[in-house]
Amino acid sequence: MTTPQSQAQILPGTLDLLILKAVSLGPLHGYGVLLRIEQISRRALLIEQGALYPALFRLVHQGLLRANWGTSENNRRAKFYELTAAGRKRLREEADGWNRLVAAIASALGAQPEEV
Repeated sequence: MTTPQSQAQILPGTLDLLILKAVSLGPLHGYGVLLRIEQISRRALLIEQGALYPALFRLVHQGLLRANWGTSENNRRAKFYELTAAGRKRLREEADGWNRLVAAIASALGAQPEEV
């Protein structure tokens, strides 16, 4: 069970990356994006709807996502989001940068006195 203490805070600037990754796994409506991020983070990251929808709008406006109306699994009209070619490129670039940062921080945190 996930408790508020076990949930990680989303770092500024990482919500767009998480949305791009979630949508890269298949077209999703807005609420589906929230659920996918929860799922792929093993419930460590919970996104507020108030943060998600402005980010989706921004990513569509930037040409990184494409939105089309469709019908959700509960038979409701919903806007579905999918990656554009520019979105796939941005996801690769952001993921590469994030992985370099994680490796650098892990290296710094693992440093021992005899190494400095």
